[in-house]
Amino acid sequence: MKKTLILFLIPVSGITVWAQQQPDFRPLRYNDDFSYLRNDSARNSYEKIKYIAIGKSENYFASVGGEARWQYIRTINNKWGNESDASGGYLLSRYLFHTDIHLGLFSVFGQFQSSLAHGMPAPSPIDENTADIHQVFLNISLINSESIRFYTRIGRQEILYGSQRLIGVREGPNSRHAVDGFRVVLEKKDFQADIFYTHPVANVPGSFNDKFNDNARLWGGYTVINDIKVLNHVDVYYLGIWKSKTILDNVSGKELRHTVGFRIWKNKTSWKYDVEAAYQLGKLGKNTISAWTISGNVNYRFENIKSTPVVGLKTEIISGDKNPHDSKTETFNPLYPRGAYFGLVALIGPANLYDFHPSIELALTKNLNLGIDYDIFWRWSKNDGLYAPNMQLLYSGVGINGTFIGTQLGVGLAYNPIPYLSFTLEGAWFNAGTFIKEAGRGKDYFYTALTATFKF
Repeated sequence: MKKTLILFLIPVSGITVWAQQQPDFRPLRYNDDFSYLRNDSARNSYEKIKYIAIGKSENYFASVGGEARWQYIRTINNKWGNESDASGGYLLSRYLFHTDIHLGLFSVFGQFQSSLAHGMPAPSPIDENTADIHQVFLNISLINSESIRFYTRIGRQEILYGSQRLIGVREGPNSRHAVDGFRVVLEKKDFQADIFYTHPVANVPGSFNDKFNDNARLWGGYTVINDIKVLNHVDVYYLGIWKSKTILDNVSGKELRHTVGFRIWKNKTSWKYDVEAAYQLGKLGKNTISAWTISGNVNYRFENIKSTPVVGLKTEIISGDKNPHDSKTETFNPLYPRGAYFGLVALIGPANLYDFHPSIELALTKNLNLGIDYDIFWRWSKNDGLYAPNMQLLYSGVGINGTFIGTQLGVGLAYNPIPYLSFTLEGAWFNAGTFIKEAGRGKDYFYTALTATFKF
């Protein structure tokens, strides 16, 4: 491990000196843009791999990049003490390498992913997926001008929409998420419309065996309208999902679910906000679906105070099933959300709950930030259970009157000495509430993690 870390850190000092313009690494690495290097005849060694000319045309070029992440995690009382190996420490590592080739109106993107778990008992396929082709797709630009872009993308690819409440890339867990399918996208200055049809990739233990998934389909349309008076930005979307088998607390079977929703948001100036609402309908087994969620996230940055504190408040109401004996299912399905949905720890998923979540962030120095958040959880319905982020049932709610799930206190320290390198130290304490104590052993859960990430 030490040798591997040293090999990755050796070039960092060189990159710091080499880079004439700081890179902007995007959440989706196929959106990285190093075209500003095309007319730079004095490119240094690092910049030469970020923009590799192919022939004489400026529209023919290639770029390579990647990421290495090491994360040591130590926990006490996994699943609030209900697991036999409820405590211990382990090391997760993730390696990504990509090549992006542009040939005029066509481009090809490929990315390799390796996710390893060291010392972790019985790792899931998300924790350990030894080696696989994570992304490989063809992008065809049908229109590519300064005012409008219209393109289609076919193959295995990452997708994310909005704040990743419903569709994300699962950045927090050890393996990121991708889908097989196609997208058609229209982009203008203040408008983007996106339609897609995909099969979500299911990670399988081993190497190069994440095959096409016939057991799940994900499709829909997502539209973003920018710079609207008063509202600023508005997202409107429809998302459809089909699964061959879904298991909830009160029902199981084939699932066909439709989600319609909107999001109003603002991400500039001192005041920022994000308000979203969605409704779901469809069929699960023999039951009809009627589920919903409303969420709000508001924060304010105090620019004229030392450490420029950012004070935030999030709250969500997410429906659960009220009556296990009727023919209606009211449990909300979050589809494919980001991993650590509530704070630092990926314990609870957004289904059948409501919460109150204040937070504060402080810029201690230019490169060092401190974040503290406190989340309070309750079950929305007494007749539905508690779910993980992947909608696995953690505890059934049948016959349990307690609704208070518990509280989660999280503290995170992030250090970014250069754009290529970051370190985070995180800790969390989940104080088990009455529901968890009635449903299981009810011990408090403790989590610490030290993470180092290198990107190039």
